[in-house]
Amino acid sequence: MNRLWKLSELMPIRILPEEVAARIAAGEVIERPASVVKELVENSIDAGAADIKIAMRQGGRRLIRVIDDGEGIPADEVQLAFERYATSKLKTVDDLAHIATLGFRGEALPSIAAVSQVTVITRAKGEEVGTLFRLEGGRAVRHEGRGAAQGTLVTVENLFYNTPARLKFLRSQATEGRHISDLVTCYAMAYPELRFDLLSEGRTVFQSKGSGQPYDVLVDVYGLKIAQQMLEIQVDSVAKSAITVHGYVSDPALHRSNSRHVTILVNGRWVRDRLLSYAVREAYHTLLPKGRYPIVVLKVELPSEQVDINVHPAKSEIRFRNSGEAFALVQRAVRQTIAQKAPIPRESSSFDWERAFETRQRHLVGVSRGARPSRGELALEVQRTEEIPAMTDLPRKGKLPMLRVLGQLGRAYIIAEGPTGMYLIDQHAAHERILYEQFRAERAKAGVSSQGLLEPLVLEPGPRQAAMVEERLVNLGEFGFEIEPFGGDNYLVRAVPAILRGTDLTQVILDIMDEAERRNTAPSWEEGFIISLACHGAIKAGQTLSLEQMQELVRQLEETSLPRTCPHGRPTMLHVSAQQLEREFGRR
Repeated sequence: MNRLWKLSELMPIRILPEEVAARIAAGEVIERPASVVKELVENSIDAGAADIKIAMRQGGRRLIRVIDDGEGIPADEVQLAFERYATSKLKTVDDLAHIATLGFRGEALPSIAAVSQVTVITRAKGEEVGTLFRLEGGRAVRHEGRGAAQGTLVTVENLFYNTPARLKFLRSQATEGRHISDLVTCYAMAYPELRFDLLSEGRTVFQSKGSGQPYDVLVDVYGLKIAQQMLEIQVDSVAKSAITVHGYVSDPALHRSNSRHVTILVNGRWVRDRLLSYAVREAYHTLLPKGRYPIVVLKVELPSEQVDINVHPAKSEIRFRNSGEAFALVQRAVRQTIAQKAPIPRESSSFDWERAFETRQRHLVGVSRGARPSRGELALEVQRTEEIPAMTDLPRKGKLPMLRVLGQLGRAYIIAEGPTGMYLIDQHAAHERILYEQFRAERAKAGVSSQGLLEPLVLEPGPRQAAMVEERLVNLGEFGFEIEPFGGDNYLVRAVPAILRGTDLTQVILDIMDEAERRNTAPSWEEGFIISLACHGAIKAGQTLSLEQMQELVRQLEETSLPRTCPHGRPTMLHVSAQQLEREFGRR
């Protein structure tokens, strides 16, 4: 604090040069390439476009191009459009309370131009000749007439070329490309009547039909299999109000490992709103395993004067005049839709004493459905041919005491007796530790066990995850996968790591990619990937184990280096001492 005070004494207050001020202001609006695409796509929608094409190179760093067939910019207004606070969407301060367009600040185009090289070719309706206007670092360098179709073409090159500090903080090309893909698919879902095309390096990665049917866009974004599991929110499923809620929510059996598939659209604007996100989570309360999220396309519409979108320069945050009503309506609409339309599960995986272990069971039960699994499905093949003794041998390293398996509790915990009392072993966490160390050992020897599929599996990740799969194809081969492109966003899976046999491969692979994306750089990406593989390959709560399988699991756990915790750091077992049992039964 003292040093800052001394510096302020030495440096007089002065007005920043216009160029510096413009770049600082641009930083509030343009955070990454996706911010550029957002502003340009919103301008195209406001201009009445029916067809919007977006192209990018190097994740948007090298080039972003947005082409639309909207109204176009009149020739005498093109240069003015790149002046700060120049807009056709507001006239007076009172208009801020009735904003019906996506853009309104007049900051987007000058902010983009301040940190890139921008070329605009446009022709307004009724004009015979179009206009070409080029800026570099916010300075106009070319302005001339040009033949053009009605509409606007904006090319943004070398983003942040003059602000290297911003440039070096961008993520990988694939990550920045995924942010752009997420944004385009969100606006395609917001405006199903518009046709969107997204190209990366000259290849189409997403395309919507523009049919006007929201379900068609769901198919375009997530694929037919997932779209068929989505439940439509009926407008009449909520009480009459100025606020209407519609869209689609997933059956509780369909979920993901992060919240990026929860899309919230307010009056056609894609926003990140904590209030509505929380309302969705509350609607799914007790219906999803812990740490899992639904797929949601939530559309909220209300009079413009009841919502304030002038909260942040990026226009991604909003405030409701009546936040309580908005929360209640969204929660009720989603919850009622699930209650009325969700199919009855084929088999419940909960215990008779579910309440006692609710938190733990909800976290682990995830995938467990169906009949009693075989030893092969559990990846717990018995490695010893002789009869397994009633009490396992004492491990050489002495990490665990000798344990005698007694049985299974709630199809989730193994009950074992040790020299000093009783042990409850979490079968999922224990197997997760075993598989994690086995897989790391295989990786160290470059000999990951892989299992070929009798029939190749067609993987349809959709544009949101296709880029991640493509980026990691080489890495996936090192982990025992054999995946190859199969046209468009589809991939053909020919082999998987042996520990994944007996699982729902499509769901597991997409989940693992989702989870690994949060650790997008090596070595954390690889570590996270191995943990995810172990988690999905491990036996689940709700699966019945034979005595032999339980004994073998305990034996394998004893041989691990850290048998008392799973790879996530959670305990694999709880110990109840003989002294504690005596006290509880009044023997002391």
